[in-house]
Amino acid sequence: MSGAAPGGPAGGVVYEVNIDLEAALRTPYLAWLADHVAEICALPGFTGAAVSEVSDPAPAPGRVGLCVQYGLTDQAALAAYLRDHAPRLRADGMARFGGRFVATRRVLNRLP
Repeated sequence: MSGAAPGGPAGGVVYEVNIDLEAALRTPYLAWLADHVAEICALPGFTGAAVSEVSDPAPAPGRVGLCVQYGLTDQAALAAYLRDHAPRLRADGMARFGGRFVATRRVLNRLP
């Protein structure tokens, strides 16, 4: 994805989204995800993103694993995203793909 720094997204905070989806959804989900990531990266405080397909641990048969790591300038930028934008953006994914995927999230703080 564009905006990704070598070695991963730049910024002091990494917001990671891990996605487990039906393998049949891979192509349409990745097409949607490209626009989704671009929209998020255009928000204030985001510094870039890296999208990866998970190979280890291997997804269950018939499933695909994806990982998106977003870089943010600081915790305040993440808090603003979670408060002002995340509910709408998450609802869009659910409206398009329903219960055919599961997303889990975590927040990482980069060490100096």
